[in-house]
Amino acid sequence: MTIRLYDTSARQIRDFTPLVPGCVSIYLCGATVQAAPHIGHIRSGLNFDIMRRWFEYRGYDVTFVRNVTDIDDKIIKKADEQNRPWWSIGYENERAFNSGYEALGCLPPTYEPRATGHVPEMIEMMRGLIERGHAYESDGSVYFDVRSFPGYLELSNQDIDDLRQPDEGVSGKRDPRDFAMWKATKPGEPDWETPWGRGRPGWHLECSAMAHKYLGSAFDIHGGGLDLIFPHHENEIAQAKAFGDDFAAYWVHNAWVTMSGEKMSKSLGNSVLVSEMVKNWRPIVLRYYLGTPHYRSMIEYSEEALREAESAFARIEGFVQRVMEKAGGVVAPADEVPPAFAEAMDDDLGVPQALAVVHTTVRQGNSALAADDKEAAVARLAEVRAMLGVLGLDPLDERWGGGSGERGDDLHGVVDTLVQMVLHQREAARGRKDWATADAIRDQLNQSGLVIEDGPDGPRWTLGSR
Repeated sequence: MTIRLYDTSARQIRDFTPLVPGCVSIYLCGATVQAAPHIGHIRSGLNFDIMRRWFEYRGYDVTFVRNVTDIDDKIIKKADEQNRPWWSIGYENERAFNSGYEALGCLPPTYEPRATGHVPEMIEMMRGLIERGHAYESDGSVYFDVRSFPGYLELSNQDIDDLRQPDEGVSGKRDPRDFAMWKATKPGEPDWETPWGRGRPGWHLECSAMAHKYLGSAFDIHGGGLDLIFPHHENEIAQAKAFGDDFAAYWVHNAWVTMSGEKMSKSLGNSVLVSEMVKNWRPIVLRYYLGTPHYRSMIEYSEEALREAESAFARIEGFVQRVMEKAGGVVAPADEVPPAFAEAMDDDLGVPQALAVVHTTVRQGNSALAADDKEAAVARLAEVRAMLGVLGLDPLDERWGGGSGERGDDLHGVVDTLVQMVLHQREAARGRKDWATADAIRDQLNQSGLVIEDGPDGPRWTLGSR
């Protein structure tokens, strides 16, 4: 068994070899908390949640760090616009991000450090870089000298002489392409004391310092969205390696969620907030929609695509429910996933191919049900639950209410009784060939969030979205 990952720095898929046998260390660039999250933000956390789950399934001990950038230019600007303390903006949106991660079934990180809690580590790194000749102070700010680091821009495959960066009106740089690690204090802005005067962190320094603190001088995987390759990840590498760290052995980047071909972003006004999405769509359906495309593939957002994801997942749920009814209770997951599923996941987290195995197994299970082969149907359900568990999509998991206890069973029974009454009315309308009434009843049930399936044993219902 060898897991293979696409490494952005190598521009190819590589066999994964951990630095410490049996252990995996992952650093994921998390939220900049100037506003509430849209589904594009949560996709990144979800993709790396699936990565983490797969490593754990394969027996690795995973340390997963996902940072919070709780101070930057955008947060300060928001605070000024709303006449609120900068930290209240950060706390509010940090909670919103965590609610979004939790709603879509992401496991909590091992550590979730905030930038503002690690100023001493940033000072230590800046001091070391200045001593080594890679950074310099100018009017209370500290800049990284990009020409002092020969490997600069290797991740993004650019030529420094072709690089043009805005100097942000700063005259203290030796080269306009040098970037700020520390910004001198300005009136009304938050600041901290340093040997070079009061100021606040630059965006790039935060992650280099926090990765060093929690994962040491070398770790396995650094992750984030494609948009972070330059300048953020490029600048992280420069700081960390110039400081003396080996830093990340693999660089893994997820693609975006787009709308009309453009990256979903707050600035473009085309974002879809997670808090609003979960009011209209079941969170497990959103996870299916965002998590089942390959992590390196763009997702073009549309209501139609979401409805297709809902229908596909409903077919899986319907199979689960039918087998449990046949078995007379809950069927435990299998100890191992099918070999074809494992092969797909080992190959650069090939979730689409792995999901095809899930649907094939569901079809086999349905065929077993049709043949009244209870043993085969139960075996297929056990395999399906094992695979869905790895993807965080097992509908019977307590996270999704599958183990909610007696009260949930009582409510399901009440709803089932009411729905069966309505379905009886629909069947009566069909019996007298009143198709308009039958269709109207079905449409009304669908609008209420129920999915109706007509089968050989009569109509069945499952919970969908509204």
